[in-house]
Amino acid sequence: MTIQTQSRTALGEFIELLQEVDTRWSSPEWNLNSPEDIVGSHRALMHIIEASLVGNFELDASRPDFRRITTSSRKLTGDNSDAIYFDAPVSPDHAYVIHGSIHGAAYFSLTIEVGAEEGHMATRTAGVINDQNLEIDSNGDFTLYLGGEPKDKGWLPLEAGASRVTTRHYFEHASPAAMEPNLEPRIRIECLTAKGVPAAPTDESVSAGIRRVCNAIHGRTLGMPPMANGVLPSFVSLTPNEFPPPQPPGDFGLAAFDAHYSMAPFFIGPDEALVITGRWPDCRFGNVCLWNRFQQTFDFRSRSVSLNRTQTVLESDGSFKMIIAHSDPGLPNWLDTEGNIFGLVFWRFFLVTGDVETPQTTLMKLADLGA
Repeated sequence: MTIQTQSRTALGEFIELLQEVDTRWSSPEWNLNSPEDIVGSHRALMHIIEASLVGNFELDASRPDFRRITTSSRKLTGDNSDAIYFDAPVSPDHAYVIHGSIHGAAYFSLTIEVGAEEGHMATRTAGVINDQNLEIDSNGDFTLYLGGEPKDKGWLPLEAGASRVTTRHYFEHASPAAMEPNLEPRIRIECLTAKGVPAAPTDESVSAGIRRVCNAIHGRTLGMPPMANGVLPSFVSLTPNEFPPPQPPGDFGLAAFDAHYSMAPFFIGPDEALVITGRWPDCRFGNVCLWNRFQQTFDFRSRSVSLNRTQTVLESDGSFKMIIAHSDPGLPNWLDTEGNIFGLVFWRFFLVTGDVETPQTTLMKLADLGA
C-alpha cells in the first residue's frame, strides 16, 4: 500500500514539471531545433535543478544563510567568470545584520529583490548599496543592517515584497575568480528578530520546499519566454554581431542598479571571426563574457571565454581589439566559441565615470585576420 503524504503529492508535481519542461522547453516551442540544442537544454536544466535545490528547498527568512548561487560547474541566469554571487532569503517582517568582507574585490554590491518569495524569479530590485557607501575597515570587513528601525548609515530598508538579498563580488584577476576557492568571500547574515527554536521538518514544510524548487525551475524554464518572443530590456539586442549602447538596467530584476550592460548574439560561420574594437570606460570593473543561449558561460576553466581589463592586451592608443573565433587566431584577446556558431556576448561595466563607448564589430574571414 502506498502511504500518501503531502510531500508525495508535491514530488509528483515536481516529476510532472520536469516532464513538461522536457516536452515544451526542450523543443521547437523554445526555438530548439537540433539534437545539439536539446542536449544543451538538458545540461542547462540539470544546472537549474541543482541551483534550485541549493537555494530554495531549505529556506527560512527568519533563519537565513548565504548560499553561493553559481560556480564553475553550476551555471545559470547569466553567470560571470570574474564574479562570486551569494543570496539569502529576507522578509520585511524581520530585521537583519550582515557581516561580510570585500575580500579584495574590485567591486562589491548588495541588492534587495522583490517578488522572489517561494522560489519565484525576482520581479525588480528595490534597493542597492555598494562598497562606496559602506564603512570598510582595514581588513576589508563591513557590517550592514537590513530592515527594522532606520539607521544613519550602513542600512537598507525592506519594503513590502522584499524577499531576497543578493551579493556581488567582482574581481579583475589574470585568471577567472569564480574558479578560485581562496577568493570565495566570507559573509554571514543573522535575523535579529527571530524567536524560539525552529520546528522540526514536517510533511507541510517538506512539501512546501519541493514546491519552492518547482517554482524556481519553472521560472527559469517555462516561465521565461524565448528571447525572440519576450519583452527585452533596452540593453539587449536581437541583431547578431551588433551591440546596443551600454546602459543602466533600471530596476530590472536580477540586475545591479550601478551597472551598464550591453548584450547581443554572435553568429559566426565556421571560417569566420568577429573582430570587436573599443575602449574600456573609466569604471570600477569591466568585462565581457560569452554565454550559450541558456545564459551559461562557456567553459572558463579550460578556455578563454571572457576578458576583464587586467586580461586584455591593449593597442598602443589604449583601445582594444578582441577576436571571437572558433580556433586560436594567434593574436591577443581571443574569445573561444567552443565551436558554437551562435551564442551571446554580454558586457558589464560597474560604477562608470563619463561616457561608455559602444563596442564596434566587423565580421571577416579568419584567414584574413593577419592580412
